[in-house]
Amino acid sequence: MNLAKQLPLQFEFRANQTFEDFFPGNHSEVLNHLLNASVGLGERQVFIWGLSGLGKSHLLQACCHRAQNAGLSSFYFSLSALELPDPELLTGLEMFDVVCFDNMEQIAGNTAWEEAFFNFFNRHRDQDHSLIMSANCAPNQIAIQLPDLKTRLNWGLTLKLQTLSDNDKIKALIFKADKMGFQISTQVGHFLLTHYERDLPSLWALLTKLDQASLAAKRKLTIPFLKQILSE
Repeated sequence: MNLAKQLPLQFEFRANQTFEDFFPGNHSEVLNHLLNASVGLGERQVFIWGLSGLGKSHLLQACCHRAQNAGLSSFYFSLSALELPDPELLTGLEMFDVVCFDNMEQIAGNTAWEEAFFNFFNRHRDQDHSLIMSANCAPNQIAIQLPDLKTRLNWGLTLKLQTLSDNDKIKALIFKADKMGFQISTQVGHFLLTHYERDLPSLWALLTKLDQASLAAKRKLTIPFLKQILSE
Protein backbone atom coordinates (compact mmCIF):
# COMPACT_ATOMS: atom_id res chain seq x y z
CA MET A 1 0.00 0.00 0.00
CA ASN A 2 1.30 3.43 -0.92
CA LEU A 3 0.33 5.49 2.11
CA ALA A 4 1.64 8.70 0.58
CA LYS A 5 -0.82 8.38 -2.31
CA GLN A 6 -3.68 7.26 -0.10
CA LEU A 7 -3.58 10.22 2.24
CA PRO A 8 -4.85 13.62 1.03
CA LEU A 9 -2.48 15.57 3.29
CA GLN A 10 1.06 15.11 4.46
CA PHE A 11 2.90 17.05 7.12
CA GLU A 12 6.32 18.64 7.13
CA PHE A 13 8.72 17.96 9.97
CA ARG A 14 9.85 21.03 11.86
CA ALA A 15 13.57 20.36 12.02
CA ASN A 16 14.13 22.03 15.38
CA GLN A 17 11.22 20.35 17.15
CA THR A 18 12.83 17.16 18.43
CA PHE A 19 13.15 15.81 21.94
CA GLU A 20 16.75 17.00 21.99
CA ASP A 21 15.55 20.58 21.34
CA PHE A 22 12.89 20.53 24.08
CA PHE A 23 13.81 22.07 27.43
CA PRO A 24 12.84 19.31 29.89
CA GLY A 25 12.24 21.47 32.96
CA ASN A 26 10.08 19.50 35.37
CA HIS A 27 8.57 17.33 32.65
CA SER A 28 10.79 14.26 32.93
CA GLU A 29 7.80 11.96 33.48
CA VAL A 30 5.96 13.35 30.45
CA LEU A 31 9.07 13.01 28.30
CA ASN A 32 9.72 9.43 29.38
CA HIS A 33 6.20 8.35 28.48
CA LEU A 34 6.33 10.11 25.09
CA LEU A 35 9.78 8.70 24.31
CA ASN A 36 8.38 5.22 24.84
CA ALA A 37 5.03 5.73 23.10
CA SER A 38 6.72 7.15 20.00
CA VAL A 39 8.55 3.88 19.41
CA GLY A 40 5.69 1.55 20.30
CA LEU A 41 6.60 0.92 23.93
CA GLY A 42 4.65 1.58 27.11
CA GLU A 43 1.27 3.30 26.77
CA ARG A 44 -0.27 3.13 23.32
CA GLN A 45 -2.49 6.16 24.01
CA VAL A 46 -1.12 9.34 25.54
CA PHE A 47 -3.00 12.62 25.96
CA ILE A 48 -1.03 15.74 26.92
CA TRP A 49 -2.71 19.00 27.86
CA GLY A 50 -1.86 22.43 29.19
CA LEU A 51 -1.94 26.13 28.44
CA SER A 52 -0.93 27.50 25.05
CA GLY A 53 2.79 28.00 24.54
CA LEU A 54 4.08 25.20 26.78
CA GLY A 55 5.35 23.04 23.91
CA LYS A 56 2.56 20.58 23.13
CA SER A 57 3.03 20.92 19.36
CA HIS A 58 6.80 20.62 19.76
CA LEU A 59 6.41 17.37 21.69
CA LEU A 60 4.03 15.84 19.16
CA GLN A 61 6.41 16.74 16.34
CA ALA A 62 9.24 15.24 18.42
CA CYS A 63 7.30 11.99 18.71
CA CYS A 64 7.06 11.79 14.92
CA HIS A 65 10.77 12.52 14.52
CA ARG A 66 11.64 9.77 16.98
CA ALA A 67 9.29 7.29 15.33
CA GLN A 68 10.77 7.97 11.89
CA ASN A 69 14.31 7.60 13.24
CA ALA A 70 13.30 4.23 14.66
CA GLY A 71 12.04 3.09 11.25
CA LEU A 72 8.36 3.54 12.09
CA SER A 73 5.74 5.42 10.11
CA SER A 74 4.29 8.54 11.72
CA PHE A 75 1.80 11.30 11.00
CA TYR A 76 1.16 14.67 12.66
CA PHE A 77 -1.74 17.04 12.16
CA SER A 78 -2.67 20.28 13.91
CA LEU A 79 -6.43 20.81 14.05
CA SER A 80 -7.30 24.44 13.36
CA ALA A 81 -9.97 26.63 14.90
CA LEU A 82 -10.32 28.39 11.54
CA GLU A 83 -11.19 25.42 9.36
CA LEU A 84 -11.21 21.67 9.82
CA PRO A 85 -10.27 19.56 6.79
CA ASP A 86 -12.53 16.88 5.38
CA PRO A 87 -12.69 13.95 7.83
CA GLU A 88 -11.49 11.79 4.94
CA LEU A 89 -8.06 12.86 6.20
CA LEU A 90 -8.44 10.02 8.70
CA THR A 91 -8.81 7.35 6.02
CA GLY A 92 -5.82 5.04 6.10
CA LEU A 93 -4.21 6.61 9.15
CA GLU A 94 -4.81 3.44 11.13
CA MET A 95 -1.88 1.91 9.22
CA PHE A 96 0.60 4.41 10.70
CA ASP A 97 2.61 3.22 13.69
CA VAL A 98 2.40 6.60 15.42
CA VAL A 99 -0.35 9.19 14.85
CA CYS A 100 -0.30 12.57 16.60
CA PHE A 101 -3.24 14.99 16.68
CA ASP A 102 -2.75 18.47 18.06
CA ASN A 103 -5.56 20.69 19.44
CA MET A 104 -8.18 17.97 19.88
CA GLU A 105 -10.59 20.48 21.39
CA GLN A 106 -11.19 21.80 17.86
CA ILE A 107 -13.32 18.82 16.79
CA ALA A 108 -15.78 19.21 19.68
CA GLY A 109 -19.32 19.68 18.39
CA ASN A 110 -18.43 18.81 14.78
CA THR A 111 -20.57 15.71 14.24
CA ALA A 112 -18.82 14.50 11.10
CA TRP A 113 -15.39 14.81 12.70
CA GLU A 114 -16.41 13.25 15.99
CA GLU A 115 -17.89 10.21 14.24
CA ALA A 116 -14.95 9.87 11.85
CA PHE A 117 -12.43 10.16 14.67
CA PHE A 118 -14.30 7.57 16.71
CA ASN A 119 -14.10 5.12 13.81
CA PHE A 120 -10.44 5.92 13.16
CA PHE A 121 -9.68 5.50 16.85
CA ASN A 122 -11.11 1.98 16.87
CA ARG A 123 -9.31 0.95 13.68
CA HIS A 124 -5.99 2.36 14.89
CA ARG A 125 -6.30 0.73 18.29
CA ASP A 126 -7.07 -2.63 16.67
CA GLN A 127 -3.66 -2.36 14.99
CA ASP A 128 -2.03 -1.82 18.42
CA HIS A 129 -0.47 1.41 17.17
CA SER A 130 0.36 4.52 19.21
CA LEU A 131 -2.01 7.50 19.32
CA ILE A 132 -0.71 10.71 20.91
CA MET A 133 -3.01 13.70 21.30
CA SER A 134 -2.97 17.17 22.81
CA ALA A 135 -5.46 19.83 23.86
CA ASN A 136 -5.68 23.00 25.92
CA CYS A 137 -7.66 21.15 28.59
CA ALA A 138 -7.97 17.65 30.00
CA PRO A 139 -9.83 15.16 27.76
CA ASN A 140 -12.76 14.91 30.17
CA GLN A 141 -13.24 18.69 29.83
CA ILE A 142 -13.45 18.75 26.02
CA ALA A 143 -17.04 19.36 24.88
CA ILE A 144 -17.22 16.19 22.78
CA GLN A 145 -20.85 15.35 21.99
CA LEU A 146 -20.40 11.69 20.99
CA PRO A 147 -20.39 9.80 24.32
CA ASP A 148 -18.35 6.83 23.05
CA LEU A 149 -15.63 9.11 21.69
CA LYS A 150 -15.54 11.13 24.92
CA THR A 151 -15.02 7.85 26.81
CA ARG A 152 -12.22 6.73 24.51
CA LEU A 153 -10.34 10.01 24.76
CA ASN A 154 -10.10 9.34 28.47
CA TRP A 155 -8.55 5.93 27.99
CA GLY A 156 -4.81 5.59 28.18
CA LEU A 157 -2.52 8.03 29.93
CA THR A 158 -3.32 11.71 30.51
CA LEU A 159 -0.42 14.05 31.32
CA LYS A 160 -0.44 17.76 32.13
CA LEU A 161 2.29 20.17 31.07
CA GLN A 162 3.15 22.54 33.91
CA THR A 163 3.85 26.25 33.55
CA LEU A 164 7.54 27.04 33.95
CA SER A 165 8.76 29.13 36.88
CA ASP A 166 10.79 32.27 36.13
CA ASN A 167 14.00 30.42 36.99
CA ASP A 168 13.08 27.62 34.61
CA LYS A 169 12.23 30.13 31.87
CA ILE A 170 15.72 31.61 32.21
CA LYS A 171 17.20 28.12 32.04
CA ALA A 172 15.04 27.42 29.00
CA LEU A 173 16.30 30.57 27.28
CA ILE A 174 19.91 29.56 27.91
CA PHE A 175 19.13 26.03 26.71
CA LYS A 176 17.42 27.24 23.52
CA ALA A 177 20.16 29.74 22.72
CA ASP A 178 22.77 27.02 23.11
CA LYS A 179 20.84 24.78 20.71
CA MET A 180 20.81 27.68 18.23
CA GLY A 181 24.57 28.06 18.53
CA PHE A 182 25.05 31.12 20.71
CA GLN A 183 25.24 31.89 24.41
CA ILE A 184 23.31 34.13 26.77
CA SER A 185 24.07 34.63 30.45
CA THR A 186 21.71 34.23 33.39
CA GLN A 187 21.74 38.03 33.72
CA VAL A 188 20.66 38.45 30.10
CA GLY A 189 17.91 35.87 30.60
CA HIS A 190 16.63 37.72 33.65
CA PHE A 191 16.73 41.01 31.73
CA LEU A 192 14.62 39.52 28.91
CA LEU A 193 12.00 38.21 31.33
CA THR A 194 11.82 41.59 33.02
CA HIS A 195 11.62 43.74 29.89
CA TYR A 196 9.92 41.56 27.29
CA GLU A 197 6.82 39.44 26.79
CA ARG A 198 7.08 36.45 29.10
CA ASP A 199 5.25 33.75 27.14
CA LEU A 200 7.54 31.11 25.69
CA PRO A 201 6.62 31.46 21.98
CA SER A 202 7.43 35.19 22.13
CA LEU A 203 10.71 34.48 23.90
CA TRP A 204 11.69 31.87 21.28
CA ALA A 205 10.92 34.36 18.50
CA LEU A 206 13.02 36.95 20.32
CA LEU A 207 15.96 34.55 20.49
CA THR A 208 15.90 34.27 16.70
CA LYS A 209 15.94 38.08 16.40
CA LEU A 210 18.80 38.34 18.92
CA ASP A 211 20.81 35.66 17.15
CA GLN A 212 20.48 37.47 13.83
CA ALA A 213 21.36 40.85 15.38
CA SER A 214 24.39 39.39 17.17
CA LEU A 215 25.67 37.80 13.98
CA ALA A 216 25.13 40.95 11.94
CA ALA A 217 26.87 43.17 14.47
CA LYS A 218 29.47 40.54 15.41
CA ARG A 219 28.83 41.37 19.04
CA LYS A 220 28.08 39.33 22.13
CA LEU A 221 24.67 39.70 23.71
CA THR A 222 25.42 42.09 26.54
CA ILE A 223 22.65 43.97 28.30
CA PRO A 224 23.61 47.34 26.68
CA PHE A 225 23.47 45.64 23.27
CA LEU A 226 20.11 44.08 24.16
CA LYS A 227 18.70 47.50 25.08
CA GLN A 228 19.80 48.76 21.69
CA ILE A 229 18.21 45.84 19.82
CA LEU A 230 14.92 45.99 21.73
CA SER A 231 14.62 49.75 21.20
CA GLU A 232 14.79 49.40 17.42
